[in-house]
Amino acid sequence: MTNANDLHETKTHGQLSFPYAVYKSDIPRDMRSFPLHWHDDAEIIYIESGSGVITVQSHEQKVGRGDIITVPPQSVHAIESERGMRYFNVLFNFSLLDNSANDVCYEKYLKPLYCQTELPPIFAERKSEYYKQLLPHVAYLIDNRHKIQTDELKIKSELFAIIDVLHRFAVPTAAAEISLKNNYDKLKILLDYIKSEYADELSVEAAAAMCSYSPSHFMKLFKDLTGKSFTRYVVDYRLEIAAQKLAEPAVGVTEAAATVGFNNMSYFTRAFSAKYGVTPSEYKKRLSQ
Repeated sequence: MTNANDLHETKTHGQLSFPYAVYKSDIPRDMRSFPLHWHDDAEIIYIESGSGVITVQSHEQKVGRGDIITVPPQSVHAIESERGMRYFNVLFNFSLLDNSANDVCYEKYLKPLYCQTELPPIFAERKSEYYKQLLPHVAYLIDNRHKIQTDELKIKSELFAIIDVLHRFAVPTAAAEISLKNNYDKLKILLDYIKSEYADELSVEAAAAMCSYSPSHFMKLFKDLTGKSFTRYVVDYRLEIAAQKLAEPAVGVTEAAATVGFNNMSYFTRAFSAKYGVTPSEYKKRLSQ
């Protein structure tokens, strides 16, 4: 998995010749959360234990053991735990299943999903036929995640089966969803800006201008898309990076705060305590233990 500050995942999952990987993740052991990010791969998330909240575009869902979530390529999504959550990520690039630019299967089944002109259900309800058809294929990929270099053909067949299920349950993208996607495309530009400039002063006016919106429209739209105000999002993002910095033995609390743009130590301590339930010093002490 990438670090929290990589909003746009550009790494290749698996190998260039076989862009496919299965990861097992644990929140909060591996990370505090997985904030808004996106990548060009399709992703399937299977919750092994615990509970949390997964957001895909503006669709937010509480999830628990056994749930399956499908994330279309290029979709902005986030993962948060409530009291700890273990889950598997199955990631694959559509290029793995595409033989040529004129491949009829790509045009008919893969391209609509990649371009999001049709969308399958994001959250598979456990009693639904959609879930029942997805589960055997997802389970196989998870159970055989260590056989990537020996079972390539079987893995591709299971991925094709998953695409078939997604396609059969997909519906044409509604006008509202297309408009939402266009807004998220603008949001991606802003998230990249935050990624590179988070330690500097980030004003609502500058962010709104970047998205070609008025400040008032931007503030409402940003909260609708992310569930947070722009200011709250930037503060939370800085705190995520600060928590990562504190995990480094050589980085002290003052340095971690300054590195992410907090010049007021009192405010940094209050904000960090409100988010993580402990002061930065206590957090670092627990990590060292």
